[in-house]
Amino acid sequence: MHSLWVKKDELAQSKWQDSETPSLADGQILLEIEKYALTANNITYATVGDGFGYWNFFPTGEDQWGIVPVWGFARVVASHNGDIAVGERVYGYLPMASHLLVTPANVTDGAFVDGAAHRQGLAIIYNQYQRLGTDETPLEAERAIFQPLFTTSFLIEHFMRSNDWFGAQALLMTSASSKTALGLAMVAKSRSPEIRRIGLTSAANKAFVESSGLYDAVLTYDNLAAADAATPTVSVDFAGNGPLLGAIHSHWANALKFSSLVGVTHISERGSADDLPGPKPELFFAPTAAETLIKQVGAVTFRAQVDEQFAAFVASASDYLTIEDMQGGKALQSAYLAMLANEVAPSRGLICHMT
Repeated sequence: MHSLWVKKDELAQSKWQDSETPSLADGQILLEIEKYALTANNITYATVGDGFGYWNFFPTGEDQWGIVPVWGFARVVASHNGDIAVGERVYGYLPMASHLLVTPANVTDGAFVDGAAHRQGLAIIYNQYQRLGTDETPLEAERAIFQPLFTTSFLIEHFMRSNDWFGAQALLMTSASSKTALGLAMVAKSRSPEIRRIGLTSAANKAFVESSGLYDAVLTYDNLAAADAATPTVSVDFAGNGPLLGAIHSHWANALKFSSLVGVTHISERGSADDLPGPKPELFFAPTAAETLIKQVGAVTFRAQVDEQFAAFVASASDYLTIEDMQGGKALQSAYLAMLANEVAPSRGLICHMT
């Protein structure tokens, strides 16, 4: 088997590493990874990997090197588990690798969790695998690209709405071209239509963001001053850009009712801004929010609510997203480096094929 390793403290250093295909113990299965989506979300996993434990899901055995987690599809190629047959396909959290050894637990007709010892204590949302039968299903590329991010979008909107939007009348989103921001804009439009949606983006991406039809207003970063600073507003920052966050707080000041930090898409400029006017920025961690909501409404209701919104989002996303299939170690490594350098246009949806 082979895996793409990256240097934890220098993410642009990467290499394909070969290793022995693991042997199976009783109850285990071996997954052969077919394809996965590559998005800015995966770069966030790597950027904050030490602080949030993302490196712990697929350890390399070497402290300096890690494997970046992705979301995608795999097929069971060996099974010592009586409940799961060779040939079954699954969707879930995978390494950038050819294979993954899994110890299924809590097996149902539709899902299981990885009960491997090293994954105990890690966020349950990342340990669940959906069973798909043996055949490919429609919209798999869109599902792999958007679904993990969209769940975060759904949870942010639910959090804001549950808090009556903190008294705000508008929602400001940085990195408005990002898939999580697009998802949040769509859910807010659907479930909180009274809240005005404002997207902040680069000049290069402005036309793309406008073409989505999900925002009431789209501003470029250098035109932030054009926004109405008197309107009570909540901010959701997907960029991780300290100076930009400072500019937002300075512009709205006390009219900024809540400041949420989600993800890191501009990693070269990430940082924190101290002594900001207005509310103290708060980090939004989707796995914790998901666990809280699942306890409140139950897993079935939670999934049904997310899926309803997701189906509508995917139907509209095809209007502005082009799926690109990539194959081969060199192409996949180059795609990772391009995403790391923020060189992938938001209109491109990258699907990486391992086989």
